[in-house]
Order: sequence, then C-alpha cells, then structure tokens
Amino acid sequence: MHTLDQLRRGDLAGITRLDLSANLTELPEEVFALADSLEVLNLSGNQLTRLPADLSRLHKLRILFCSNNPFTEVPDVLGDCPQLEMVGFKSCRIEQVPAASLPQRLRWLILTDNRVQHLPDELGNCSRLQKLMLAGNQLTALPHRLADCQNLELLRMAANRFEALPEWLLELPRLSWLAFAGNPCVDSRETAALGTAIARAEITLGEVLGQGASGIIHAAGWRGSDQPMAAKLFKGQMTSDGLPHSEMAACLQAGEHGNLIRVAGSLETQPGDPPGLLLERIDASYQTLAGPPSLSSCTRDCYAEDQRFTVANALRIAHGAAAAIGHLHGRGILHGDIYAHNLLVDPHGHCLLGDFGAASFFDPHSQLGQRLQRIEARAFGNLLEELLQRCAPDDRPQAQGMLRQLQAQCTGDVVAQRLVFSEINDALAAIR
Repeated sequence: MHTLDQLRRGDLAGITRLDLSANLTELPEEVFALADSLEVLNLSGNQLTRLPADLSRLHKLRILFCSNNPFTEVPDVLGDCPQLEMVGFKSCRIEQVPAASLPQRLRWLILTDNRVQHLPDELGNCSRLQKLMLAGNQLTALPHRLADCQNLELLRMAANRFEALPEWLLELPRLSWLAFAGNPCVDSRETAALGTAIARAEITLGEVLGQGASGIIHAAGWRGSDQPMAAKLFKGQMTSDGLPHSEMAACLQAGEHGNLIRVAGSLETQPGDPPGLLLERIDASYQTLAGPPSLSSCTRDCYAEDQRFTVANALRIAHGAAAAIGHLHGRGILHGDIYAHNLLVDPHGHCLLGDFGAASFFDPHSQLGQRLQRIEARAFGNLLEELLQRCAPDDRPQAQGMLRQLQAQCTGDVVAQRLVFSEINDALAAIR
C-alpha cells in the first residue's frame, strides 16, 4: 500500500500501479502527475463518493478498483477513460449504473454486494465484455441487449431477485461459468438441502491450512471421530459468487463421489459465528492444479511457466473432473466454476473438484437443464485445452488428437450442439 506522503513527495513517479487507502474523500490532484505511466489505480477502502470530472487525464488507466467506498452510483466519468477495461465497485452503496459510466473497452465489471435494481441497455454496447459480477444486488431482470455481448464468458447473478433465467442468456456462444443461486427461482431447493447442522461444541479448530476469497480452512477435530477433518469458515455474508448458505446447500446435495471432497455437514451457527462447513481433510500430496485468473488473463487460469503434463496424467485429470461434473449434474447441481484452480491433484493425476461457491440448483431433466449442462461443457473444454497445451507433441499423438476433437465438441459456439457429460465421459473412456 502506498502513502499520501510518498505521492506528494514525488517518490512514486513512473509507477504503473497505485494502491491508496487513506480515508480519502476526494482523489488527490497529485495522482495526475502519474498520468504517463499509471495503468492500475486501487482506491478501495476510502470514503469516496465521486471521482473528478477529468479522470480521463489518466490516459493509460486500464484497471480501477473502488470497492468499499460509499459511492451510490458508478461515476459517469469512467465512460470517458479511453483505455479503461476493468472496473470494480464491490461492497459500496451503488444504486445507479448510468449508461455514460460504461467504458467502451470494458472487459470486466464488478458490482458485487450493492443495491443495483436496474442495468442500462447500453451494457450491450460493451462488445469486449467477458466477466460480469452482479451477485448480491436487487436485480429482477438483465437488460435484453446483454445478448449482444457475444464475448461474455463468466456471469455471477446469485443473490438477486430473479424468478427465472432469461432464455437468451443460455444461448450466448462463450458463456462458460454461470452462478445464479440464492434467487427465488432456486431458494426452495437450497433450503431443503441444508438439513441438520453439526453442533459447534463437537468441533475443535486447529491451525489454518489455507484460505480463498470466500473463507478460511482450518484443521479440525470431530468428537467421536478419528478421521482428520477440516472446517471452512466463511469470511462474510456475501462472496463474489453468492451466499455462504447456497454453497453449503450445494455441498450437502452433492453427496459422495471419488472425485469430490467429502462433506460431513454444515456447522451450527450461533450469533456472531461465521457460517461454516465440516469437510474431510485432504492429504498434503494434493496440490492445486493452477492459479486463478490474473487481471490480464481475465477468465483463464494461470499455470506455472514450466508446468507440463504427460498425456496419461492429463487424461486422468480430465476423467476425474468429468466424472465429478457428471455426478453433480445428475444430482441437479451446476458447479459454475469448473477451473483448474478448483481442482486438487495428486502426483498420479487423481483429482478432487472443490469450491462450490458458484454452484446452483437446477432440474437436469428440463430443457433449461440440458442447456445449462452444455454451458458447463464449455468450461470443461477450456480446461481440456489448457491441459493439452502443456503436453509434449510427441507424447501419444493419437490420444491427443482424440482429446482435441472432444475439446472442440465441448466448446462450439452453438450451445445445443455441445456434448453433455454422459457423452463426454463415454468419449474419454474410449481414449487409450
């Protein structure tokens, strides 16, 4: 984090990223001295309600974070910024999103945890839009012209007021990751899945094993059980993907499968307690397959530069992931976040699919359900592509050819022509 003193002394000349949290009520004029270099401006955690009308003087600005500020509307001035492509206003007090506030080059818009009731039709003009984060608002509909955003790949619309999903949404050619839990259209199924919680008195928490955007994982003991356990304690009442109780309901509904982390149950919640889940503890030999998307990669995971797979391992990872997804679909759960960074893999290629934060309930036998499964097929196809990119060309070329053909069948632009997971699993089983 940078300081106002550094900025005013000129110590930050030439920097490309500025992180400034100093209880600001207005943007310091000295920021404009960085106009010829500044690309990322993080103003999260201040007291801002407006931005200067001449913000476009920051002519290289690509990314703007203004989360945790008391803005009530997205500032119009953003629409004048020529290079701005990522905008974040998470956990503000946003009620209005003026059409003029939408930058022409917008790729990634974050409005999570606000009070938005309506989005402008002009959002459909943002042809480069790939990622749209809307969880935790008061929306009852999406602008129909969002159908023009043919590059949209990830949409979070959980914890709003949707009575149904718009049909046109499920025809978007690149949509791969969708979350819609915590809406009236699925609330009753979530409530039924939660069941009886485990008393906190039966659980002892140990060291922190890790953490993600939504929660912290602790080692845990469970009275009467010798099995090592882990407890996930959620950080707040709203995540980037949706509500903790929606995630817990999906985890419990998922049941048991060899490629899923076993869930013992949700934890009883007392006043002041964070929501939590009790899970089996995973052996330390399992490691996350990749890192999450970066600011530049937007929707695609980040792998270690030297990361490589044998075709045998890639095939086993793909088998495991597809088997888990097919199992979930059979139980009426759309995972919503099929990514390498949500796969834990051991040295032999056995994988476990985790993180149900974006999971949503659906009817797998309905026409709508069939289309939702084919949207998830595209996410799997993207994963398959990433695995194949990291295999040596001379390693089982025939098998790689069959995997590439399968990948193409999962990612075609016409949603109805993609495979469902029973077909994907049959195709994987046929590859030798």
